[in-house]
Amino acid sequence: MVRADWPLYEVFLRGKRGLNHVHVGSLHAADGEMALRHARDVYTRRNEGVSIWVVPSTAVVASSPSEKDPFFDPSGDKVYRHPTFYEIPDNVPHM
Repeated sequence: MVRADWPLYEVFLRGKRGLNHVHVGSLHAADGEMALRHARDVYTRRNEGVSIWVVPSTAVVASSPSEKDPFFDPSGDKVYRHPTFYEIPDNVPHM
Protein backbone atom coordinates (compact mmCIF):
# COMPACT_ATOMS: atom_id res chain seq x y z
CA MET A 1 0.00 0.00 0.00
CA VAL A 2 1.34 3.41 -0.91
CA ARG A 3 1.75 5.83 2.00
CA ALA A 4 -0.71 8.32 0.46
CA ASP A 5 -3.38 5.61 0.58
CA TRP A 6 -2.94 4.83 4.28
CA PRO A 7 -6.12 5.40 6.30
CA LEU A 8 -6.44 8.31 8.68
CA TYR A 9 -6.53 7.59 12.43
CA GLU A 10 -7.72 9.86 15.24
CA VAL A 11 -5.47 9.86 18.31
CA PHE A 12 -6.73 10.15 21.89
CA LEU A 13 -4.30 10.52 24.79
CA ARG A 14 -4.77 10.24 28.54
CA GLY A 15 -2.27 12.28 30.49
CA LYS A 16 -0.64 11.27 33.76
CA ARG A 17 -2.96 13.44 35.80
CA GLY A 18 -5.98 13.15 33.52
CA LEU A 19 -8.95 10.87 33.91
CA ASN A 20 -10.23 11.10 30.35
CA HIS A 21 -8.72 10.49 26.96
CA VAL A 22 -8.52 13.72 24.96
CA HIS A 23 -8.32 14.03 21.19
CA VAL A 24 -4.82 15.27 20.38
CA GLY A 25 -4.63 14.89 16.61
CA SER A 26 -4.69 12.68 13.56
CA LEU A 27 -2.19 10.63 11.58
CA HIS A 28 -1.97 8.25 8.64
CA ALA A 29 -0.81 4.66 9.16
CA ALA A 30 -1.02 1.32 7.37
CA ASP A 31 -2.86 -0.36 10.28
CA GLY A 32 -3.85 0.11 13.91
CA GLU A 33 -0.59 -1.17 15.37
CA MET A 34 1.44 1.20 13.24
CA ALA A 35 -0.92 4.05 14.15
CA LEU A 36 -0.40 3.28 17.84
CA ARG A 37 3.40 3.32 17.49
CA HIS A 38 3.36 6.52 15.45
CA ALA A 39 0.99 8.16 17.94
CA ARG A 40 3.35 7.26 20.77
CA ASP A 41 6.30 8.77 18.89
CA VAL A 42 4.48 11.92 17.81
CA TYR A 43 2.24 12.77 20.77
CA THR A 44 4.16 11.52 23.83
CA ARG A 45 7.69 12.79 23.27
CA ARG A 46 7.94 14.23 26.78
CA ASN A 47 6.42 11.25 28.64
CA GLU A 48 3.14 13.10 29.13
CA GLY A 49 0.84 10.17 28.39
CA VAL A 50 -0.14 6.95 30.13
CA SER A 51 -2.67 5.61 27.61
CA ILE A 52 -3.25 6.06 23.88
CA TRP A 53 -6.26 5.19 21.77
CA VAL A 54 -6.18 5.23 17.97
CA VAL A 55 -9.43 4.98 16.05
CA PRO A 56 -9.93 4.90 12.29
CA SER A 57 -11.46 8.24 11.32
CA THR A 58 -14.14 6.41 9.36
CA ALA A 59 -15.33 4.78 12.61
CA VAL A 60 -15.98 8.09 14.38
CA VAL A 61 -19.62 9.15 14.37
CA ALA A 62 -20.39 12.59 15.77
CA SER A 63 -23.28 15.00 16.07
CA SER A 64 -23.12 18.17 14.03
CA PRO A 65 -22.70 21.51 15.84
CA SER A 66 -25.35 23.00 13.53
CA GLU A 67 -27.87 20.42 14.81
CA LYS A 68 -27.11 20.88 18.51
CA ASP A 69 -30.50 22.35 19.44
CA PRO A 70 -32.73 19.73 17.78
CA PHE A 71 -30.38 16.89 18.70
CA PHE A 72 -30.30 17.65 22.43
CA ASP A 73 -33.80 19.12 22.84
CA PRO A 74 -35.65 15.79 23.22
CA SER A 75 -34.30 15.38 26.75
CA GLY A 76 -36.13 18.57 27.79
CA ASP A 77 -39.56 16.96 27.42
CA LYS A 78 -38.74 14.17 29.88
CA VAL A 79 -39.90 15.91 33.04
CA TYR A 80 -39.30 12.80 35.13
CA ARG A 81 -35.56 13.52 34.82
CA HIS A 82 -35.91 16.71 36.83
CA PRO A 83 -36.41 16.66 40.62
CA THR A 84 -39.62 18.71 40.61
CA PHE A 85 -42.04 16.12 41.99
CA TYR A 86 -40.98 16.18 45.62
CA GLU A 87 -39.98 18.66 48.26
CA ILE A 88 -36.52 18.53 49.79
CA PRO A 89 -36.65 18.44 53.58
CA ASP A 90 -35.05 21.41 55.35
CA ASN A 91 -32.64 19.16 57.24
CA VAL A 92 -31.05 17.87 53.99
CA PRO A 93 -27.95 19.98 53.35
CA HIS A 94 -26.43 20.98 50.00
CA MET A 95 -29.34 20.26 47.70
